Amino acid sequence: MKRYCLALDLVDDPQMISEYEAHHRNVSAEIKKSITDSGITVMDIYRAGNRLFMIMEVDDTFSFEKKAAMDAANPAVQVWEQLMWKYQQALPVAKEGEKWIIMDQIFSL
Repeated sequence: MKRYCLALDLVDDPQMISEYEAHHRNVSAEIKKSITDSGITVMDIYRAGNRLFMIMEVDDTFSFEKKAAMDAANPAVQVWEQLMWKYQQALPVAKEGEKWIIMDQIFSL
């Protein structure tokens, strides 16, 4: 098992944040299946203000490249991602078109 932590910002608007959270209370089975099919075994998202943190635990079959290819080939995921981008904004350190940024682990106990 490997763990990744990622970060992303939301548009800093209380109504938009509320809508984003509502979408995540009703994620479709198809979107959930696309996540688990890619080798992600645990995915949790936390919010502080408009900053999001995602913690993913993955199995040996997972790679970000594989996940990206699967997502690109899945029309439901493309619709979901397009909808989510309405609420999301890239971190200042993001490259062009980059959404979730992998965080570097700097401490472990």
